[in-house]
Amino acid sequence: MNPAWALLRLASPQLPIGGYSYSQGLEMAVDNGRVTDPLSAKRWISDQLLLNLARFEAPLLLAHCTAAANEDWPQLLQRCEEHRASRETRELHQESRQMGYSLQQLLNGLPELDDAARDFLAQRSEPHLALGWALAARAWQISPQDALAAWLWSWLENQLAVLMKTLPLGQQAAQRLTSELLPLLQQAQQNASNIDPQHYGSAAFGLSLACMAHERQYSRLFRS
Repeated sequence: MNPAWALLRLASPQLPIGGYSYSQGLEMAVDNGRVTDPLSAKRWISDQLLLNLARFEAPLLLAHCTAAANEDWPQLLQRCEEHRASRETRELHQESRQMGYSLQQLLNGLPELDDAARDFLAQRSEPHLALGWALAARAWQISPQDALAAWLWSWLENQLAVLMKTLPLGQQAAQRLTSELLPLLQQAQQNASNIDPQHYGSAAFGLSLACMAHERQYSRLFRS
């Protein structure tokens, strides 16, 4: 079977986990005027990629995928606890929990998930997104690096979808912005792959503040 099918399936916005419901603070950035046009949108997304995702979220997700692929269940459990503890706001915690729950329901109904992974998942009372993503990659025989690439792509695609609904940003402008951001997406993957586990971490204060403010935003389209 062509391995591209599994990768496209994992990265597809049709994966029923509700990723389209979340803006990762971007809706608040548009509302308060930090993001007003393609240039400021590029700056916001670039900073998120290189200063936040590449330093913590992406390497931690890669560690999940590597542990799941290697059947290193104690290591996977440790990474799960680190991920749970790292959710800084109520919105970010609820987003990861809801999407993880949706992935759990999906995986439980798939024949591809092996017994060891199924047992591990069954023991988690509140599975989060990174765990579900790692086990989906294991079930569909996607390498950790490809699973990370799929996650970064789906994140970027969702950010652009948010911009098209909130700025609004036209589809052609979104494609031009995609072309400009793809090299940064590649750089984020490389940085995440090379970082020492002892140095995982970021200080995304702006994102945390945007998420906290978004919790109280009067009118909004997205859940975070």
